[in-house]
Amino acid sequence: MGLLDFAKDIGHALFGDDEAEAADSIKAHILADNPGIDNLSVTYQKGFVTLEGNSGTWDAVEKAVLMAGNVKGVGRVISNIAVAEDTSAAPTELGGSAPGQYYEIQSGDTLSAIARKFLGDASLYPKIFAANREVIRDPDRIFPGQKIRIPG
Repeated sequence: MGLLDFAKDIGHALFGDDEAEAADSIKAHILADNPGIDNLSVTYQKGFVTLEGNSGTWDAVEKAVLMAGNVKGVGRVISNIAVAEDTSAAPTELGGSAPGQYYEIQSGDTLSAIARKFLGDASLYPKIFAANREVIRDPDRIFPGQKIRIPG
């Protein structure tokens, strides 16, 4: 499983300075919209998050990593989540087999502009929103530094 870097000073503010509180808050955040992770365990130390557990799909693992990484105070996420699906396809940056890619939102971006750039049609922004529902609550509220998945 791979490591993914995030902008540590942006994202959802879920915790203060207590590292135990941080791990519990990140775990609760992921489980609130659980993308499909069983027996989730989260550790946090100085901005570095490690996720462990089990999943049936790489898609769920990627969503959990993005959910953890788009939290203020998290700079890196590594996943040790075991996946029970067929892994014969070439891995992505996070270790999965999905054909998608990742994008870090820049100042001035909109989901429509991102859809135009990556999917060739601004009206396809709902496809990007759907692929990132656990990370983006409102398609009109994205922020620079946030990482999202671009569906294949």
